[in-house]
Amino acid sequence: MAKKIETYIKNILKNAYGDNWEQYFNDSPLIQYLNLKSGAIHGNSKTRKALANWYAIYSILTFYKNAGFINNRDKYSTFGGFPYSKLFEFQRQQYGGAKLQNHGFNSRTNDEFANKISKDIARPLIVKDKGSYLIHPDFLYVHDEDITEVVLEIIEEYKNILRAKDHSFMQILEELKDEDNDFRKKEKIKLLLSDDSEARIFEIISYAILETHYRNQTIFIGKTRSEITEKCLELFKTGRTNANDGGIDFVMRPIGRFFQVTEVDTYDKYFLDIDKVNHFPLTFVVKTHTDSSIIKKELLDYGTKKSGGLKLLETSYHSAIEEVITINELIKWLDDLNDKDLTFLIEEIDRYFRVEMNIEE
Repeated sequence: MAKKIETYIKNILKNAYGDNWEQYFNDSPLIQYLNLKSGAIHGNSKTRKALANWYAIYSILTFYKNAGFINNRDKYSTFGGFPYSKLFEFQRQQYGGAKLQNHGFNSRTNDEFANKISKDIARPLIVKDKGSYLIHPDFLYVHDEDITEVVLEIIEEYKNILRAKDHSFMQILEELKDEDNDFRKKEKIKLLLSDDSEARIFEIISYAILETHYRNQTIFIGKTRSEITEKCLELFKTGRTNANDGGIDFVMRPIGRFFQVTEVDTYDKYFLDIDKVNHFPLTFVVKTHTDSSIIKKELLDYGTKKSGGLKLLETSYHSAIEEVITINELIKWLDDLNDKDLTFLIEEIDRYFRVEMNIEE
């Protein structure tokens, strides 16, 4: 079933095309794609922001507009494209775009657009040639009318909605830092640990809880018996929530554990992560209130099914599922924290959210 048209997109189309707005939507693969990519504006989104894809399109079309190509298809047909260096610089000036790389300009946007919208691999949305980029003109015209202005308005409104959401979470963080009652602090954090939490917020909060939980645990380690010392467990976040980290979100020292934050959706995703790290044991941090023992059993059963009866492969999959941690464990460990630990946890949530959003101290 087709994705419901986002209200903000519908309003923009109505304002531009009046009673014919739905026809323009149905006849525009580009607008349909932007609608598909709008999931991050919802609190229950299972998707990332995917700003690289948004800003690749936005950058090219902004240059397109400024170059006077709107409703000038003949002139545009002889154009060789905008240089990547200028597009790259422009995208990094956009909200949340300071750390973006080149993924959106290269295969990522085109592959997704072809697979989910146009079904036409031979006609890419973004045309590339020797370091220059432009949007395929077929996707810029609907009923012989250039839709660039409307597309730019949609992207700008998407940015505004995300900015408002991010600032709303910043307000929650300020309230947490100002709160002087530990019980109320914990209750406010628990409200953010729901099954429909935004993916990046859940990852940041789960990391902060796990980091704080493990830092109070120690092990004895050393190269020789005489060098054995007591060390605290340390958890490290590998990068931003949309990082291309090969399936590893957190890493623990000094014992070397890998953690992957995920959701109860399709178990194929879990085993894709397992394969990415060559079946190195993974601890899955799952955004669900389902009992962790149930999730782990289902994973083991899925591994058995995926093995096709080969005991060697079944054993490899089973051994790769080290532990499952759900919201239930996160809440329990949150409740166990004392005042000092709770202050540290809130500071970590604030710190990593600022890193995620490129917000200066």
